[in-house]
Amino acid sequence: MKIEDIQTLAQALSARTYLATIGADNEPHVVPVHPAWEGTKLWVMTERSSAKANNIVHNPRVAMHWETNDSGDGLLVWGRATIHADPATKQRLWEGIFDYDLSAFAPDGLNSPETVFVAIEPSRAVHALAYGAGGGIQRWKQP
Repeated sequence: MKIEDIQTLAQALSARTYLATIGADNEPHVVPVHPAWEGTKLWVMTERSSAKANNIVHNPRVAMHWETNDSGDGLLVWGRATIHADPATKQRLWEGIFDYDLSAFAPDGLNSPETVFVAIEPSRAVHALAYGAGGGIQRWKQP
C-alpha cells in the first residue's frame, strides 16, 4: 500500500472519523472529527482550548479510525499531530480543502484566536476488510 491508497480508502469510507489523543493524565480521549487531506497530511479544525488541542501539545501521537462501512471494512491511521494558528495557514485551509462550511463550527470565524488547525502526518495505517476476519488486513508504514 501507498499513502495515496490510504487517502482513497479514507475518502471512500466516511467523512466521520474518530480522533484519539492522550491527555496529561495519560488517559485516552476520543472525539468525532471531519478531516480533510492536503497532500499527504490530514487536517482537522478545532479550538485552541479544546481537549484535543491540549492533549496534542502534551503528546503529539494520535490515532484515527474511520467509521466502518456495511461490509465491515475499516481504516485506522496513526501519526503525529501539530497545532497551527498562523494566519497564512488558517486562511489557506479555511478557503481550500474542507468539504463543509467551517463557519458552522467556528462561529467567531477564521480570525478568532480560538480557531486553530491540527495537522496529522500519518506514519502507519491498517485497512481491515470485513472487520479483519477472513477478509484480510492491509498495512502501510511510512518509508
